[in-house]
Amino acid sequence: METSTSARRRARLVHAITIGLLVVVVIGGWLVVWPFLRERAETARTTARFDPPVWAGQFVPNACSGGFYARHDATLVLTIAGHCATPGATLRDGDGVALGVFGPLAQLDDCPAGRLCAPSDFLTLALAPEWIPWGHLNVVDMGAGGYRTIAPGTRPLACGDIAIGAMVEVDGRERYRSGTVLEIGRYEFPTDVIFPCMVVTDIAVSLGDSGGAVLVEGLPAGVISRDLGGRLGFTPLAEGLDNLGLTLCTTPDCDLSPSDAAQPRPR
Repeated sequence: METSTSARRRARLVHAITIGLLVVVVIGGWLVVWPFLRERAETARTTARFDPPVWAGQFVPNACSGGFYARHDATLVLTIAGHCATPGATLRDGDGVALGVFGPLAQLDDCPAGRLCAPSDFLTLALAPEWIPWGHLNVVDMGAGGYRTIAPGTRPLACGDIAIGAMVEVDGRERYRSGTVLEIGRYEFPTDVIFPCMVVTDIAVSLGDSGGAVLVEGLPAGVISRDLGGRLGFTPLAEGLDNLGLTLCTTPDCDLSPSDAAQPRPR
């Protein structure tokens, strides 16, 4: 028969194990929940979405993140990461609804044989008429960072306009982040596209960020392009726009009207 001393020891041991298990469960549960709470805090929007939505700065269904609105003559387009799309293909959402048609890649003729060289990592998405956010074409949706309006006459930044230490803002998949420029240089690897200019930041990069709008000191500066050891790298905006003959939208309707726009009718 168990002595009273042994019974007390056993009771204390059971109590200690129970408390220990509760602590493990609470800590374990917190570790599971915390990333979601942190993500929610990072992604809390400060503004409502427009209808149709502004995709500049936001995730575009089945095409990574959108960059900036621009126009090629009378055709309105959205920049999209070059490695997230196929030129000439029709982009559709999960329900099969056509969103637009992809245009050509920004690319350079002066390039080593057998390689692809590009001034910036994007092509265009010529939007189906019903997906053009008229009145908001000079807006970038930075999620928790709010809407940013590009002022009339704003010039997109080129590589030479960006300085080490400059403030950078991005938003990909509803995660607003800010940081600074760490390095600027040529990007060249045997199995990848050659970019004459890649800007490296101290911002953590996430899957799906590619193509997202980058603001430097509040100005349109580039598109998210690469994961460089966990750090976000982007290619400059001005060179890519010039290469494709595009004009950045700096007015609400990009100096067009619905009747003037020459949009494709994807099938």
